[in-house]
Order: sequence, then C-alpha cells, then structure tokens
Amino acid sequence: MAFFLLLATLHAQTKAPPSKPIASQGASAQQDKEMEAVIRAKLDKSKIGKDGFTVRVQGGVAFWEGSTGVVQHKGAATRMARTAGARRVVNNIKISDAAKAAASANLEQGRRRAQVTRGEARSQ
Repeated sequence: MAFFLLLATLHAQTKAPPSKPIASQGASAQQDKEMEAVIRAKLDKSKIGKDGFTVRVQGGVAFWEGSTGVVQHKGAATRMARTAGARRVVNNIKISDAAKAAASANLEQGRRRAQVTRGEARSQ
C-alpha cells in the first residue's frame, strides 16, 4: 500500500504542466490578413482565379468556397493556401457533375501518354 502511495506522489510531482489552450495556438488577426492577401495575390495570378473562388483565413486556417468545372482546381487551391503558410485548409469547393464524369471516363480509358512528334526518324 505504501508503494502505491509513493508511486502516486511521484507521478503527481512529475506531471507535465498543462499545454497552451488551443485558441492561443492560432495566428493573430494581422497574420490572418497578411496570409489572406498572399493567397488572393496568388489566386489572381493563377488559372484557377477565373473560377471565382472565395477564401478567408481565420486562426491560420484557410477556408475555400466556390465551385469549379475542373477537378484539379480544388487541389490547386489547397496547395496554394498551404504554400502561403496556412496551418490547415478547409476546402469546400464543389466540383461539377460534368467534371466528375469526365474524370471518371478518363480513368476508365487508362493511363494516357504524351505523344511526341519527331522531325526526323531516329538513326540506328
């Protein structure tokens, strides 16, 4: 019995201090504004900027909204926010049914290889 009391006492003394609250681990409002400005600048320069996505940053987390007809644009938006410094990305971009069907058809056809045209035949 004394052993268990000693063990409990030692455990209580070596317990780590409580971690910081989750709310204080986020970015400040100024950092959020700067990150959002960087993302918007990248969006204006990219092809996906034409899709009309909206983005907001809160606590270091980027939130995407909108819709697209190109499947790859959703992933590009996530990568764009990550490279701008977002800790996490919540991507609520919707992909059109036509784009999903086209992507599915491409998968059924199998892997496509790029066709290279050569000016002259290869010599042996």
